[in-house]
Amino acid sequence: MSRLDIITPSFAPDFDRCADLHRSVLAHSPDAIRHHIIVPRADLALFGQMSGPRAVIHDESDFLPRSFRSLPGGKLSVNLRRPFPPLRGWILQQIIKLSAAARSDADVVVLVDSDIQFVRPFSADTFRRDGVVRFYRKPDEVDERLPRHVIWHQVARSLLGVPAAAPPYSDYVSSLLAWDPAVVRRLLARVESVTGRRWADAIGAKLHFSEWTLYGVYVDEVAGAETNVDSFSVADTLCHAYWEETPLDERAMQEFLGAIQDRDIAVMISAKSRTPTPLRRRALADLSLA
Repeated sequence: MSRLDIITPSFAPDFDRCADLHRSVLAHSPDAIRHHIIVPRADLALFGQMSGPRAVIHDESDFLPRSFRSLPGGKLSVNLRRPFPPLRGWILQQIIKLSAAARSDADVVVLVDSDIQFVRPFSADTFRRDGVVRFYRKPDEVDERLPRHVIWHQVARSLLGVPAAAPPYSDYVSSLLAWDPAVVRRLLARVESVTGRRWADAIGAKLHFSEWTLYGVYVDEVAGAETNVDSFSVADTLCHAYWEETPLDERAMQEFLGAIQDRDIAVMISAKSRTPTPLRRRALADLSLA
């Protein structure tokens, strides 16, 4: 039987969303699945309320090099080996995800942010089939219409030593993604071989970076046939997502939830939308799916 770990970096402002996410994990997945929640040291006591047989709360510093130090205010950090440019919070979060995935002894890890909730049953078999981990890829989806995604591809290629190529590129970005920990370990070794630096130092020095794109480019452009991903390559995310930064009201929420597809196992309502927590909780509690 395959083993699955769920990995969620979070912090105090997202506590309520993360607690709702964890309750949905308990409600919709087998007891064997563990939820690893990674938070700043200052938030350990708060998130410790969720600690239990299926929730493991981690200090984020355990997944970062000792040379990474927070600056006053907590929004930026520096790498003492190379203090400039400073480390942005979103870059640190991606480094934490990569580090946690690489350390996992599970067969598959699923990266889940705090603003997601599961709404249908799932198991390790949802994300791993015949020894192959589900690989999300939408071919020819990234071009000049998505300039930030183009930069992510260029950065990933430079870190992996892959020759430059013109768009269009495949899109590997999703709100709910599965990774193979063994592939992540090989990916990070490749980054160190190409850059001559610790992988976290190499990634931390970047101003623009996407962990999803790095994994996707590695699988498609470097690992190739050894991963056999084409046997389980998909273009559906399994997650019905709301990415806008405008709050959902009652009507918009019902329209959004009414568009859930039969294959979706989760819902994501971006924290940046500032959708009221009571509305989100009530709507998802009332959701009835076959």
